[in-house]
Amino acid sequence: MPTPHSQACLAFRRLLEIMDTLRSPGGCPWDAEQTPESLKPYLIEETYEVIEAIDQGCASSIKEELGDLLLQIVFQTRIFEERQAFTMADVADGIADKLVRRHPHVFDEVQTLDLEELNTQWDRIKAREKSKRGEASSALGNLPRQLPALLRAAKINEKAARAGYDPGSPLRRAEQARTHLEALNMELGTDDKERLGNLFGSLFFELAGLASALGHDPEEALRSRIDGFVEGFETQDLGLKEKEPSPSILSAGEGDILKGAGAKKRGTSKENK
Repeated sequence: MPTPHSQACLAFRRLLEIMDTLRSPGGCPWDAEQTPESLKPYLIEETYEVIEAIDQGCASSIKEELGDLLLQIVFQTRIFEERQAFTMADVADGIADKLVRRHPHVFDEVQTLDLEELNTQWDRIKAREKSKRGEASSALGNLPRQLPALLRAAKINEKAARAGYDPGSPLRRAEQARTHLEALNMELGTDDKERLGNLFGSLFFELAGLASALGHDPEEALRSRIDGFVEGFETQDLGLKEKEPSPSILSAGEGDILKGAGAKKRGTSKENK
């Protein structure tokens, strides 16, 4: 009787064979002309579509979007295989070896560690791997700059704390954020865009660190807030939903703004009749 692993191997082999056909002479011209660089936007898009499907909680959508993301991995690997750089087996073996190396508490006979010790061990092993490759080791430098800025800010705050940096208590961080906001308020009447940009950056970074220290994902918090604003806007201004927005969706100021925008739009509609 086929096992889930054996079925997965057969299905994955079929996917690899389809990609071979698409990239081979007589296959698809569009697929054949793609490069790692041209596929980057699709890799980003598919990643975010997986995240959106997870947020929606629909298993069938998650399955479909994971498949689209898997295609991008297969696609990229096929191109590098053609260049004789590495193969799909190299990719799979590479991540398997890395998982074993970074989990000595599972695959080797070592003592049981708590969560904080596991994080420290993980960072230490990553640093050792970078050193063996001749790369400079840094507690913060291995985060991609292409990460969403709020997510990168939160991760840098977390890594800095594990490396010994003490930003103070959440109350102190909140006070620091308030200081940045007050400085920003004082500069609003000026034309110094560089100064304003720096103050915005300082405020966002401090807020991201505060959210992370309190156990919140700032990226997810902002995404939720944006969704709430969009829902409130559509409800009050566009009439796309029958229900009234809950008090948590719009702040008092936002509600007044949207009511004014809705009244203005209705007035314009009457004039156009």
